[in-house]
Amino acid sequence: MFFKTIIQGRLEFGSEKSYSKVLKMFQYRVENYHKNNVLFKEEDIFSDDDYTMEIPRYVANVTEKAFKNTVNILSYCSQFAVTGSIRAWMIDNGDIMHFETIEPESDKGTVQAFLKGRKLVREEGKQEEAIDELTKAIEKYNRNAMAYERRAKVNFLLQNYHDALRDYNKCINIDDSIPTAYYGKAKCLMIKEDWSGAIENFDEAIKKSIALQPLYWKSRRLKAECHIKLKEYDKAAFDLKLFTNRNFSKDNPNYGWKRWAYFYYGYVLLELDQNKEALEAFERASELPEVNDGIQKAALLRLRGEAKRKAGKNGFVKDIKDAAEMGDDIAKELLAVI
Repeated sequence: MFFKTIIQGRLEFGSEKSYSKVLKMFQYRVENYHKNNVLFKEEDIFSDDDYTMEIPRYVANVTEKAFKNTVNILSYCSQFAVTGSIRAWMIDNGDIMHFETIEPESDKGTVQAFLKGRKLVREEGKQEEAIDELTKAIEKYNRNAMAYERRAKVNFLLQNYHDALRDYNKCINIDDSIPTAYYGKAKCLMIKEDWSGAIENFDEAIKKSIALQPLYWKSRRLKAECHIKLKEYDKAAFDLKLFTNRNFSKDNPNYGWKRWAYFYYGYVLLELDQNKEALEAFERASELPEVNDGIQKAALLRLRGEAKRKAGKNGFVKDIKDAAEMGDDIAKELLAVI
């Protein structure tokens, strides 16, 4: 049987010596271990110019055996690398059968410093230590794009936005295939209220990720928010329609943002005079449990009331009145007019 497979990523080997060794071992293992049943040929993925292995994005229907062989040999090659990451998915009717993240885990100094720094990023109160370790990784190998990206994230968490933006730019200049770098840079630009710049980078994050990754949908949602800031309501509606139509599992970080997305989808549809569709979106938002998404129930009731009124539906006065009783000033003004 054949299954849809997506593989993308990049590994850097850092020196001619390591590169020559991994190239020879790749050739040997393809012929002797895997009997040529792998998805890539040497000339398709290895670059003599910069000592790298790169898979921009491979999408094909392949056998499970070929997928596993390929993951096996890429994992073997990753232990010769100093930095990088490759991700591989095998999908059956939209369900993930296999997912593998392939990264260096060797005892090389730059690899160990990066791994330690990345682990510390997740630990409360360890961010400064994380920066120290990631800086060591960069000092040992100054083209360590992954270390720049993680250090940027720590700086963002510490609200050092200038330093975060600098590191995200350095990461992208070294390796322009890392979607989290564009996502992080876009969030820095949102802090600066550079909505157009943020949109450009969210677009890159979307292009360089896939719809199976939470990052893809985080980027869609925040890109819509930037379009709203610029009053580009038709573009915001496009992203929000995709987001609201997507089913997220409860462990997906996007799951808790469905109410927010329906609320703003209704808002932009109202601005576009698509009142019936706006009402449907507000109804869906009303059905979802209240979460910490910044949406006030009073605002939702008031906008739902406006959508009902514009769509010629009953019940709009009650919604606006309820919103006014909750303290919504705009609802109070509307109620006085009504």
